[in-house]
Amino acid sequence: MEENEKKEPLEPKEESFLDKAKKLVDKAEDFVEDKIEDIKKSNVKEKLETFADNAEDKAEETLSKAKVFGKKLANKAASKIENIAGDIKNKTKEEDPEKS
Repeated sequence: MEENEKKEPLEPKEESFLDKAKKLVDKAEDFVEDKIEDIKKSNVKEKLETFADNAEDKAEETLSKAKVFGKKLANKAASKIENIAGDIKNKTKEEDPEKS
């Protein structure tokens, strides 16, 4: 009777490439699912929203300061141009009587 029973081979059957790939995909899937759960538990979404809000506030503040600085710079430039124009006007008035 023992002869009719199939004996298991002493060496395990080699896994096919497809079987190995399937095991690898299953492990990767489990890993990704675990990491997604970790991210959900760590409140990353809320942290990113807070970061974005803070960045937006800082950007608005910086832009406001840049506008004020730009206006001051424009006023100084306009004043200097007016001074230069006045100097040129005065010099041309002084030269006109000499030529006449």
